[in-house]
Amino acid sequence: MMEQNQHQQRSAANQEFQHSLDQLENILNDSLTEDEETQTEEINDDELFNQLTDIDLAAFEDAVADIEQYLEEKTK
Repeated sequence: MMEQNQHQQRSAANQEFQHSLDQLENILNDSLTEDEETQTEEINDDELFNQLTDIDLAAFEDAVADIEQYLEEKTK
């Protein structure tokens, strides 16, 4: 019973981790796509700052939190 519960927790943590990785991949791909579109243009510091702040920080933070949680569970 206890092993089954641990297996279910690991499975759920793994699914959350995979979801977080997918979100992170989407964020990075969106960022790369935007970078490719502006690659031929001259980018000044203000434009670069604006591009970096366009990343969905909340989604990125969620992904990082899920990864940290997964690593904590894995080391237990």
